[in-house]
Amino acid sequence: MKFADVIGQEGVKSHLLQMVQEDRLPHALMFCGPRGAGKLPLALAFAGYLLCESPSERERCGVCRSCQMFQAWAHPDLHFSFPVYKKKATDNTISDDYLPQWREQLGRNVYFGLEEWLNDIKAENQQVVHYVGESDSLQRKLALRASQGGRRVVVLWLPERMKTEMANKLLKIIEEPPTRTHFLLVSEEPDMVLGTIQSRVQRIQVPALSENDIAEALMSRFALPEKEARDAAHVAQGNYTTALARQQQGNEEEMFFEFFVQLMRLSYGKQVRDLRDWAERVSDLGRERQKRLLGYCQRLLRENFIYNFHRPEMTFQTTAESNFSTRFSPFINERNVIGIMDELSDAQRDIEQNVNARMVFFDFALKMIILLKQ
Repeated sequence: MKFADVIGQEGVKSHLLQMVQEDRLPHALMFCGPRGAGKLPLALAFAGYLLCESPSERERCGVCRSCQMFQAWAHPDLHFSFPVYKKKATDNTISDDYLPQWREQLGRNVYFGLEEWLNDIKAENQQVVHYVGESDSLQRKLALRASQGGRRVVVLWLPERMKTEMANKLLKIIEEPPTRTHFLLVSEEPDMVLGTIQSRVQRIQVPALSENDIAEALMSRFALPEKEARDAAHVAQGNYTTALARQQQGNEEEMFFEFFVQLMRLSYGKQVRDLRDWAERVSDLGRERQKRLLGYCQRLLRENFIYNFHRPEMTFQTTAESNFSTRFSPFINERNVIGIMDELSDAQRDIEQNVNARMVFFDFALKMIILLKQ
């Protein structure tokens, strides 16, 4: 992972390099910004640069021993901390227990989010956190001398998911870090991080990617036709992870679109028996996919509401979605849009709490009959 592999973000790259060259690099940085902007890739590329034995002004050399080890995500002075889950309540689980899956994911794609990580470790229905044992593990590692005699880097992904005891122990390490040790925190919700940790790290604000940067990446990395790449970049709204997921899960998006269209048509036609069948089909999807479906429905409802303002630059839809909106959008208006979104949010909450899916979706479908007539 080099800076050249990071999509866009030239301003952030220059800022990071300038701090090193001017010898004013703080011992703890926290990369913040919207999802899919490339915070983790930036942190990884910067970690590689710091560990390189002969870096240039703009990039790590890529040929030294440190770079070769870093390329396999196995540098002895590079330490990872990321949220995990306990298979048994009595387990003393730490990141190292999931290190093979982590390295495999990094080797496959560094632009990923929590959902992909949950899939990797088969924890779709689990809450993942940094347990207190993680801080003890880091303390043991950092008590040793640097293997290569240079810097040491800790990449801590999603610090907002630290248990309180873990966060307090990490605070002590950050307050008095070992020599030439750098902490790179990557946060999706920085305001949820322990306040005393926030005050001891320097924030690196990573802006959303431009549509052009995303489109260029899709064309060069996946050989997408230009129009398809630019459409995907527009819908992604600055989130490269979303654009990537749409390419890799195109069939799922098409399925969600069909479910959405069927729901709206059946509700408008008051076809209660068919709506019951619809709810049963959705209940067979599995909880995580049901949650993604509800999120998709929320997005498409917002897009249809905005579509009524005739401001195409404000809508983010595929061609098929846009074609449907030309006919459907008048039914989503100021009289019912909030009510429908509230019902979707309630359904999402119920699914997360393991309420019977058939009941949740059939109840929602019945309410749509009334809401669409408003």
